[in-house]
Amino acid sequence: MSQPATRRQPPRRGGIPRALLTALAAALLVACCGGAATSGPTAAGDTPSPSPTPAPTPAGTAQPVPLTVGLGYIPSVQFAQFYLADQAGYYRDAGLEVAFQNKIDPELVTLVGQGAIDVGIADGTSVIPAVSQDIPIRYVFTVYADFPSIVFTRASSGIAGPADLAGRKIGIPGRYGSSWIQLQALLAGVGLAPADVEIVPFPDFGQLAALEQGVVDAATGFVNNEPVRMELAGTPTVVLALPADAQLPGNGLIVGQAALEGPKADAIRGFIAATRRAMEEIAADPEKGLEAAIARIPELATDREAQLAVLQATIDTWQNDFTAANGLGAVDPAAWERSIVFMSGLPDSPVARPVTVDECIDTAFAAE
Repeated sequence: MSQPATRRQPPRRGGIPRALLTALAAALLVACCGGAATSGPTAAGDTPSPSPTPAPTPAGTAQPVPLTVGLGYIPSVQFAQFYLADQAGYYRDAGLEVAFQNKIDPELVTLVGQGAIDVGIADGTSVIPAVSQDIPIRYVFTVYADFPSIVFTRASSGIAGPADLAGRKIGIPGRYGSSWIQLQALLAGVGLAPADVEIVPFPDFGQLAALEQGVVDAATGFVNNEPVRMELAGTPTVVLALPADAQLPGNGLIVGQAALEGPKADAIRGFIAATRRAMEEIAADPEKGLEAAIARIPELATDREAQLAVLQATIDTWQNDFTAANGLGAVDPAAWERSIVFMSGLPDSPVARPVTVDECIDTAFAAE
């Protein structure tokens, strides 16, 4: 792998009350990316959230198709495109009646494979191991074209690139999930291995606080979470992300194999088209996405600046060179092939058996 890119986000003025930052951290850390949490308490979102009452169906027309959609563990501004598509009637216009549920990533993968949830969100580091365990799911639409798991540090740390991590202490939730796989890929890109750094686990996701207190030199996190919060608090931050030629498949929509071949296949296509439309509108006008998120989660209005910053950082991940050339949401088979090879070769590989790209993805559903 080539040298990963180093990105520094511009400093932002003004601070946020620490209590609010803590709450924002808790929400985003478990809501953002697949594989970051493997267990957790039952969320209030386990009960399907109410959808707007569908308009009366004129006589002789088809009834709306119900779709249960599993999002991340905690409702968040990161899911603004789904909220907007729902509130603006894009799902209704596609003949759908959508109900949202909030689940942690491993639960979503299992429930989608079982057909208990029609559409879910997961990244390649969850899909590839699941398929290797014969869970019948397919990744059909890319939401995060850039893998959102990153390593971040203070700009004052002297760490300017991944090679500078050698011999440093790195805080991480544990040796599992997307953060762990991303860290190994980041290090491999500069000829390092986990043995060349000091891994400091924080099972309760306290790596940001540890970095702030100087306990560690760098930490794993998500590009639309911790670095955003540090910049808002006035701390210049360096973000170490995977380069374009070493990207892992980011979070996207997954469906069960049976659903792809069943009577809801057209409904899933309609759901994807309506979601893409909302993404395009939010990318052009982030405030529109923020308002949709606040309408769904009113407490987000208590700090619009932080929520808008998180949303803008999220939008930045939606597009890369491949999706720019092939359309928003396009699935890149080469990235999946590369990731399967990399994950299969890890010393603690989560891939139980050899898998192929065609077992993991279906590119037809993302075609515009």
